[in-house]
Amino acid sequence: MSLSGPSNDKPTDPYKEKNLDTETSVEGKVNGLIEFITKCKLGMMTTRDAASGMLVSRCMAIVGTENGIDLVFHTNTATGKSDELNNDPHVNISFLRDSDWASISGIAQVIQDTEEVKKHYSSTLKAWVGDLGDGVHDGSVKDPRLGVIKVRALTATYAIAHAASITRTLEVAKGAVTGNVASVNTLREITLKDIELWRRSKELVT
Repeated sequence: MSLSGPSNDKPTDPYKEKNLDTETSVEGKVNGLIEFITKCKLGMMTTRDAASGMLVSRCMAIVGTENGIDLVFHTNTATGKSDELNNDPHVNISFLRDSDWASISGIAQVIQDTEEVKKHYSSTLKAWVGDLGDGVHDGSVKDPRLGVIKVRALTATYAIAHAASITRTLEVAKGAVTGNVASVNTLREITLKDIELWRRSKELVT
């Protein structure tokens, strides 16, 4: 997209133009994302409310990954988010750590499988689902409410700060005075094609 008028040869998003990383390989981009989300551990999962159509988010802890980039979360299948995902499986998982951030769009699946639950189970789940005192819904690995959410990543964007905080502040201040866009992040985009290529490379290794 370009601007109309005298500036029609300039990009409308000069921040992206200046900070976008076009040199790093697919492997480098994906490994960088994996390293970042591993450090974060907690992400915000955004789903669509089935009744209102509104987007809703909640904090979720990553309990595992597949192929490094597909995410696994615990869930209480009796909660609203399970209904939301069954109605519309499209999700976004976002992460923030200091000045670095990531956004992953994907397709989620709610799985109620005993072996999957056992694989990722932690006794701390009792603190979140509770013990209802009926001998069944007790927060144990056999609790029928427990399941996992698997998110198959489709695309991702993330930004890693490449300067110290004070340097970034000066860069932004300079940009505010001169109109020159600040160069403060390494911005990386991972396409669906990139992710499919990554998955194929992992399959070949295994």
